Amino acid sequence: MTSAPGRRSSIFTRLLRHGFTDPSAAERLLDSAGPAPLRDDPVLLDALGATADPDLALLGLVRLLEAQDGATARQELLDTLIAAKPLRDRLLGVLGASEALADHLARHPSDWQALVTYEPRDLHPGVQEFERGLADAGDPVTLRVAYRRCLLSIAARDVCGTIEVAQTAAELADLATATLRAALALARADAPEDAALCRLAVIAMGKCGGHELNYVSDVDVIFVGEAAGGADEAKALRAATRLASHMMRICSETTVEGSIWPVDANLRPEGRNGPLVRTLASHLAYYQRWAKTWEFQALLKARPVAGDPELGEEYVAALQPLVWGAAERENFVADVQKMRRRVVENIPATEIDRQLKLGPGGLRDVEFAVQLLQLVHGRADASLRSGTTLDALKALAAGGYVGRTDAAQLDDAYRFLRSMEHRIQLHRLRRTHLVPEDEADLRRLARSLDLRTDPVVTLTREWRRHASVVRRLHEKLFYRPLLDAVAALATGEARLSAEAARERMVALGYADPAAALRHLEALASGVTRKAAIQRTLLPVLLGWFADSADPDAGLLNFRKVSDALGKTPWYLRLLRDEGAAAENLARVLSAGRLAPDLLMRAPEAVALLGDGDGGGLAPRSRASLEQEVLAAVRRADNAVQGVTAARGVRRRELFRTSAADIVGSYGTESHPAEADQGALVDLVGGAVSDLTAATLAGTLRAVVREGWGDSLPTRFAIIGMGRFGGHELGYGSDADVLFVHEPRDGVDEREAAEAANKVVSEMRRLLQVPSADPPLLIDADLRPEGKSGPPVRTLKSYEAYYRRWSLVWERHALLRAEPVAGDEELGRRFTELIDPLRYPAAGLEEEAAREIRRLKARMESERMPRGADPKLHAKLGPGGLSDVEWTVQLLQLRHGAQEAGLRTTRTREALAAARTAGMISEEDASILDEAWVLATRVRNAVMLVRGRAGDTFPTVPRELGAVGRYLGYGPGHAGDMLDAYRRTARRARGVVEELFYGGL
Repeated sequence: MTSAPGRRSSIFTRLLRHGFTDPSAAERLLDSAGPAPLRDDPVLLDALGATADPDLALLGLVRLLEAQDGATARQELLDTLIAAKPLRDRLLGVLGASEALADHLARHPSDWQALVTYEPRDLHPGVQEFERGLADAGDPVTLRVAYRRCLLSIAARDVCGTIEVAQTAAELADLATATLRAALALARADAPEDAALCRLAVIAMGKCGGHELNYVSDVDVIFVGEAAGGADEAKALRAATRLASHMMRICSETTVEGSIWPVDANLRPEGRNGPLVRTLASHLAYYQRWAKTWEFQALLKARPVAGDPELGEEYVAALQPLVWGAAERENFVADVQKMRRRVVENIPATEIDRQLKLGPGGLRDVEFAVQLLQLVHGRADASLRSGTTLDALKALAAGGYVGRTDAAQLDDAYRFLRSMEHRIQLHRLRRTHLVPEDEADLRRLARSLDLRTDPVVTLTREWRRHASVVRRLHEKLFYRPLLDAVAALATGEARLSAEAARERMVALGYADPAAALRHLEALASGVTRKAAIQRTLLPVLLGWFADSADPDAGLLNFRKVSDALGKTPWYLRLLRDEGAAAENLARVLSAGRLAPDLLMRAPEAVALLGDGDGGGLAPRSRASLEQEVLAAVRRADNAVQGVTAARGVRRRELFRTSAADIVGSYGTESHPAEADQGALVDLVGGAVSDLTAATLAGTLRAVVREGWGDSLPTRFAIIGMGRFGGHELGYGSDADVLFVHEPRDGVDEREAAEAANKVVSEMRRLLQVPSADPPLLIDADLRPEGKSGPPVRTLKSYEAYYRRWSLVWERHALLRAEPVAGDEELGRRFTELIDPLRYPAAGLEEEAAREIRRLKARMESERMPRGADPKLHAKLGPGGLSDVEWTVQLLQLRHGAQEAGLRTTRTREALAAARTAGMISEEDASILDEAWVLATRVRNAVMLVRGRAGDTFPTVPRELGAVGRYLGYGPGHAGDMLDAYRRTARRARGVVEELFYGGL
């Protein structure tokens, strides 16, 4: 029958509007089908248009109608479709999504009636319902037909959205369970004598065991057999093997009705080389002695599904302790990670970008990350022991092992990717995990996922977005550094059990185990998410604290920080998830007083520890620090608030620097301590000097704003001297400075001088306001005439003084003068003024050299603390800082005018330049550099450990041990550290005797 042209055009347009891609072919099908309602009824056309592939759905419907037994049966089917929306949606939904199920309905045209029933109790069938659906199957062929009929009902609920993807996977697993039971029953019926000899249990593994099966997948199993009724064990195992083999063939072999799915037993002990069936004792012996890490990971999903239920339960109960103890195996975490990498490496290059399952950002990334976390933490937390990925992920989030946001994103991505996988497989019921390339296939796939607007583009975008999320979170969770440390703990430790806890604390080195246990109780008790995360962190942190000289202080400081940040959602999440943050924090909190004290005043600075590559601890540039400080001063209402804000920046940045110093000195498990200790010295000296300069710049701006607005009547510059000018400040160093000013045009010199003096006075006052922050003292005693001279001079005054009155020590001090804040042009002109003094063209007169030697000797005699051991004094003792610096500076005074490399304020740079110029041998330069670096690190260590500056090693054993740990010496090796210092200093003193005192 052929439609009129006008009518044909109308139908053609309607078909296009309903999503048919080949309306002409669809028209021909409608006409060939015969009954007018199929062509004319808008309800049917709307329903076809709502399917994933209207063309495929129509073709399937026409084939089904043609397969009906007579016109009456066809009309009954059409009438039912038009009248019953649930059936219409189910049947057409399946036909539009699955060519394979359409083929099944064409071969078995009455099976559509399996979709008629629509009662709430029928929406979520379990194993028993599926067993009833397979009950009449008396041979492998009819079993396949019954299996497809049950599969049809699952697919119908799936494509109509009656069940979501996790429920679909669970129903598929239940159908597989029922099918295995039916197949085993057929095998038993065929060999009753074998069935009488043995007990056989079928253990589902993989996705079937985890209640998350695909439409088309191997069903992984393990067989356990025992003798029945006193039968001989060998005969019983042979009988069980025959039954198991027959059951596998029933499911796997291809018949006129196709196959069901392959039954795969290769996860058994020894794989395909091992016996198909073993006794429970044989299984246990294998897993206890020979099993590899991946085999325990596979057992995580083991579940008895068929055969002897008691034997199946015995098997799982016997293997569970081994599964949940697997994480204690050596290199467990690394083995699991290596196995995942190996899977990715074996994907063909042509497939890797289309792999939903195995590729980066695929389903395996989610599953491996979840399973690894389960196996590591599930030893102590039974709530994590689910074989179902999404249930386990939910439990990990509830227990605090995974962040809620991360878990929600993984859950969403996993559901989307599994939905893609299901719909791809459903089309032809073929085992594949590759995203199709054909546009028609992609369009059908997208529409099946209800992506109807620009479906191909939208599907690709959503797929890539979810894969990117999975890849990012997989890297974050699967390669989390904390996992190795947690896995290395014994199960009892991970639980923080009270049993033998005191002895454990003593063994770890805690001097007050009772107090330590109180801290643990306060941190980890309760059922809150915070307590759960703490229970994950604390066993590892305790070990890291124990690696320090003062574990008690580390744990106490951690409790203080945790109390201060207890309601801050990111804090514990940071320690659990972000790189080496937890280990870095443990090192910092147990290394001494300075860094923890800084952190207690600004607990939010913990966030700086979170960058796994150390970027969060990298020192900031002077320009960026100054920009932040000046912006804070601008926002302040007055000078006091402005300086307070500047001090706040300084506090945080001092913590950043001290933490970087400690972490670099201690190292981490993944990044051992740096070999180049000079790099750490340069880092600290440069960072503290830049921070001091920025703080002074902010203080200067605050004073000027309050007293004069934006126009101070005189230009003003601050010149750094000593270690400040040399970029070598320590944590406790004063800031040696000179102040210089120059009246602006038209300003009276007296007015300018008054303004400059007021600026100096106010800066000193504001910086000395009592505060809990580390003090910043500015010392101007290196100015002309010392304490007797004016605190600030004009540039002309400096010029006149230096021309007429300067002494040798002043020229010597100017070697380290460098502008640090204020008017840059004025600072540059001051530098030009002093260069001829500190780098005299004629070199240094011999009398001046003798005067410098006399000054050094007098300084050492007068300033050496009474009772101090000179050989252990890092600043003034033999081979200490003073020895090295004065030797280098004498070289600068003598040869700086001729050798450009010597014109630097930095000791190590000048020493390197002298070596390059041949003024000092390679060996002598190396000896002096090593001594200077070591002495500087000793002073930094003392400040970090004691919280106050010092030039000598502490006498308190605990503090001495902490200094030793910072310098790389383990417990009990403080004596070795002191001997090494004396030895290094003695060698340096020998070089100084020759070069400085020997007529250099």
